[in-house]
Amino acid sequence: MNEKQITLPVQTISVSYDVDVLVVGGGASGIAAAISAAEGGANTLLIEQRGFLGGMGTVALVPAFCPFTDKEKPIIRGIGMKLMERMKQACNADYQAEYRETLDWVPIDPEVLKRVYDDALIESGVSLLYHTFVYDIQLSDDRSRVEGVIIANKSGRSFIRCRYLIDATGDGDMAALAGVPFQKGGDQGELQPGSMCYLLANVNRMKFKQYLQETGDTGQLHQTVERAIAEGALPEGRKSISGLAWVNDYLVGVNFGHVFGIDGTKAEDLTRGAIEGRKLAERQVEFFRKYVPGFEQAHLVASGEQVGIRETRRIQGDYVLTVDDFISARSFPDDIARNAYYIDIHLANHKSEMTFNHLSPGQSHGVPYRILLPVGIENVWVAGRSASSDRAVQGSLRVMPNCFAMGQAAGTAAAMAAHTGATSREISVPQLQQLLLKQDVWLGENFSDAEG
Repeated sequence: MNEKQITLPVQTISVSYDVDVLVVGGGASGIAAAISAAEGGANTLLIEQRGFLGGMGTVALVPAFCPFTDKEKPIIRGIGMKLMERMKQACNADYQAEYRETLDWVPIDPEVLKRVYDDALIESGVSLLYHTFVYDIQLSDDRSRVEGVIIANKSGRSFIRCRYLIDATGDGDMAALAGVPFQKGGDQGELQPGSMCYLLANVNRMKFKQYLQETGDTGQLHQTVERAIAEGALPEGRKSISGLAWVNDYLVGVNFGHVFGIDGTKAEDLTRGAIEGRKLAERQVEFFRKYVPGFEQAHLVASGEQVGIRETRRIQGDYVLTVDDFISARSFPDDIARNAYYIDIHLANHKSEMTFNHLSPGQSHGVPYRILLPVGIENVWVAGRSASSDRAVQGSLRVMPNCFAMGQAAGTAAAMAAHTGATSREISVPQLQQLLLKQDVWLGENFSDAEG
């Protein structure tokens, strides 16, 4: 026997929940999936390992929502846009006045957003279970269906029985446990870096704006960052700030720099990422105080609970969305969303280059239902950044607006299946599309009721 292994005793555990639809993961895709499944009439439970919802927008303090538009019109509508607008309405009057008409790069107030998400799910009839981690699943004898999951939390270990499961973990954790094939990273296994985002208080936005006007530097502080790197105040790496999202004139969310070599599916890497990320954030705050007028008295009030993760697994689905689909702005008969966010692949190390590929304003491509369907499993949907795509498209598809859209489609499909006992592949896609249209989802200019 391997001395580094032990055999656990057989144990009988209780069934703590028995539901139609189980959603694992409380990020953007899980939130939308749970709301749409519950509003579709399914008995729905969402479990989340933290004590709040929001995924990268709250756990990792990603400071702003990525664009909901194609630079001409909103294309991600439905639940995601409604929740963003609800957050705006819950913020103070100054915030509302500044961002009322904004749909792209809207700053996130994380504490407001946590409450908005709580309220929205409870109002929809979703059951919530926080502080809970799934560590194994139970498959049917023929391994074609997930019958439930084994959870661990402060109450102990128990079993959740479900008829349908939506994997909204962002990492394809449930699909991987079910044996679904997946890819991870690039050809050499390289992964996009993580970022430790944070909130700075006691800053002066007006003074900062004046500095930009006087120097001609951009809001990404490209010139200032390059000078700081040359003088040794910042490490080699990204030569501009990814994002400054001003919640108000004295509070700003920051997405700046990278933590390299982090695999978000490994606890050891997440641990190292958290430690290195906090050290990097400290160095960056010192840079802001020394180099950037308006930040002289900046105070770090919060850093992400974990380093922000851009990519891990991409599951093998019934269709793999490709970079050619993106570039040609392709549509599909089974479209359940549209996407226009640019391909955004961050450097894998401090010497490599970043990749950007933009569609023209007004262009978008279709997101087919089949990319949510993991091969070999009949009652599971994978929504979010681990949906079935090649690596380039994952660099576009991974952002929160798209995750909302995929989650909404998965939840709606799961509710349809729950009503009839159908599998994920047996539901009527035209009927799904019609339901999404009624939920204010946009499927393209050429989509009409006649096509359904």
